[in-house]
Amino acid sequence: MSDDDTSDDATDPSPPPAAPRALPWLVPLAQQMLGRRARWPHALIITGQEGVGKQELAGVFARALLCEAPRADGFACGTCDGCRYVAAGQHPDLRELGLTEIDDDGEPKAVELIGVKRIRALIQWAQLTSHRRRAKVAIIAPAERMNVEAANALLKTLEEPPPSTFLILVAHQPGRLPPTIISRCARLAVPAPSTEEALLWLAGEGVREPAALLGQANGAPLRALALADPGYQAERGAWLTALATPRTLSPVALSARIDAAPRDERKLRLAAVIDWLLAWTADIAASAAGAAPVQNIDFADRIAALGRSVARISLFRYHRALLDQRALLAHPLQPRLVAEALLIDYRALFE
Repeated sequence: MSDDDTSDDATDPSPPPAAPRALPWLVPLAQQMLGRRARWPHALIITGQEGVGKQELAGVFARALLCEAPRADGFACGTCDGCRYVAAGQHPDLRELGLTEIDDDGEPKAVELIGVKRIRALIQWAQLTSHRRRAKVAIIAPAERMNVEAANALLKTLEEPPPSTFLILVAHQPGRLPPTIISRCARLAVPAPSTEEALLWLAGEGVREPAALLGQANGAPLRALALADPGYQAERGAWLTALATPRTLSPVALSARIDAAPRDERKLRLAAVIDWLLAWTADIAASAAGAAPVQNIDFADRIAALGRSVARISLFRYHRALLDQRALLAHPLQPRLVAEALLIDYRALFE
């Protein structure tokens, strides 16, 4: 796209987009970073809990780096041609790699990993001259989902990036990234907001019972917002109600709920089940130690009763097994059978 392509923008009747800003609790951190625009790192890795706004912050940084008339505080203006292209998803100097890619039919599809072919295409793009003559920005999220070949292919570009090219990596679990990647990036840790900040924001988003959802999300407000989906909450309620009475729990009947989902959603359903079991057993352990549940406050009474009747060592071993199983989710498996085995072991904790 050439500069001449923007000649009709002055006659565009649509109103200019609002100046992009960070989420409220991230504004101070964004201001701090954008105040150092002249010393911006060529490669930045943003880390922190999933759902606290890391990817949104990466987008704020990308818009600021590509803005052609940045504000005095460093944020993008929201009105220049560069900002308009970003808002429309058409900026030629911005690339975003994630867990969605375009298949041979031109349709988006979900993928488990970011492969080397996409990273090599990104590297080739980075070598080209900037269209807008401002900067080039690439966002990779979640960066820990690059496969080994992809991560290795990115190393040279991290070491010797083309001029005015900036890479922003977003990682929920930076420990899964190779040390060679981490050592070549500046690092920015994003904290979760205070409970008061998160609850205020969720209320402003129209979320009902924000405290319960924030607990389920372990304090991460964007995840809490996603968990407000009624279908998700209904399914969670069915599973937790069954878990609350382990002696009458039927592993076969409960795990069959996974097969009731469409085939392409069953692995995601299993992932949710494992997350529910992890949070549930963590809350039981907390209750056994005399603390209140954190993630399932809507089942506090039932969790307290279970905490009085479980052997702690067996519970801790089961929780570790859940963590191990979650690490295997990317591999081929039969979701219903995995859930059934986990439920049998859960029930055995209370026999």
